[in-house]
Amino acid sequence: MSRLDHIKNISGLVEWYGESKELQKYANLFVVAGFIEESLSSDDEEKEQIRKIHALIKKYNLNGHFRWVEKQSYKNFNGELYRYIADKKGIFVQPALFEAFGLTVIEAMSSGLPTFATQNGGPLEIIRHGDSGFHIDPDHGQISTPIILEFFKKCKKDPDYWKQISQGGIRRVQERFTWELYASRLITLSKIYGFWKYVSNLERDETKRYLEMFYGLMYRKLVDEYCDN
Repeated sequence: MSRLDHIKNISGLVEWYGESKELQKYANLFVVAGFIEESLSSDDEEKEQIRKIHALIKKYNLNGHFRWVEKQSYKNFNGELYRYIADKKGIFVQPALFEAFGLTVIEAMSSGLPTFATQNGGPLEIIRHGDSGFHIDPDHGQISTPIILEFFKKCKKDPDYWKQISQGGIRRVQERFTWELYASRLITLSKIYGFWKYVSNLERDETKRYLEMFYGLMYRKLVDEYCDN
């Protein structure tokens, strides 16, 4: 569930899935990303990814196992989709090559979806591996696919295992990543920064750049999403 560009690695996920006949026996793959038809896109990178995914569908004969819909601007659709897949005891996979924060990871976890997310970037902090979700290596499907497959196998042997990881994800978000906690943390950081400026009376460009990066990577997108809702 993302824009369709190289760094999001959606085509990589489709390829992992296509290569694993065993995984296909346990679950279907549902992708919400970009456009389905190349003619609808004006972005060359997205067009390349569209062609690649269509080629993978054909190569691995994924008809009947794979569903692809365009990224939705209607926010309620995303929320309903998370809950529907959770009700079906599915999972959420975020395979990006790098993710600065990972808003979809937070959304999925808070919806009760066991979440598998890239080990590169924000999700490494968000998820506690094996407790509130799982880290995966986006560069090596041969490492990541067995982690996903093992989860489904454990769930088949012990149906309570799905619930265990689901509740762990919800608990992790409530303990660390609610709006109230972020607001409190931001206020604390601003007080510390204000005090530091007072006692030092120095202007440091590197500190300003760091704070701008911190805002751009972690807060601006969250604020935009909040305002849209």
